[in-house]
Amino acid sequence: MAELAAHPYPFTFKPAEAALLIIDMQRDFIEPGGFGAMLGNDVTQLERTIEPLKALLAAARSSGLRVIHTREGHKPDLSDLHESKRIRGKGTTTIGDVGPMGRILVIGEPGHDIIPELYPIAGEAVVDKPGKGAFYATELTDIVAEHGITQLLVCGVTTEVCVHTTVREANDRGLDCLVLSDCTGSYFPEFHATALRMIAAQGGIFGWVGESGSVIAALTAPAEPA
Repeated sequence: MAELAAHPYPFTFKPAEAALLIIDMQRDFIEPGGFGAMLGNDVTQLERTIEPLKALLAAARSSGLRVIHTREGHKPDLSDLHESKRIRGKGTTTIGDVGPMGRILVIGEPGHDIIPELYPIAGEAVVDKPGKGAFYATELTDIVAEHGITQLLVCGVTTEVCVHTTVREANDRGLDCLVLSDCTGSYFPEFHATALRMIAAQGGIFGWVGESGSVIAALTAPAEPA
């Protein structure tokens, strides 16, 4: 165990019971020409998360910490896409339509996949989710139970949408979440800051907020003598 600096108070990190959960670091959200950009967002706001996440992911892999990736998207026949989600925003191009990186947020299309910098390796779970939360209509609950996971180190995009929804879901399932501020991001910096404050408010009503450096230090620290 290790005590990590966090808000509203230190987080007791138990690597044997923890998993690194990387949410929706997909080309459609992060790269120019993707769905995020087509919605009018400044995707460069998310770029700052990539390098810290690369370092954290490398430390997690070296230490043997369990890693789980998620991708938001839908079956090619769109049978798992609610019509209310498809038409919301009244955009000219929406989920399932053809964009610069294939059909938007459709499983198997280039834009749906995870960015090369953080691409999963063998043994890392990839959870495809049709909603904002990573537990809704996915196998994540089973993964957590099977491996005795009680803690999630939560990273990814966007802070106020899929990250926040997942943390709320995890909280209701009795999981402790440490959200890493430098490894999460939003198209709107003010939303990012507010979302993090909401997580740690009222004594950590949804979880803890920290930074990746403390996790990396704990994962790479020399083993204590027996």
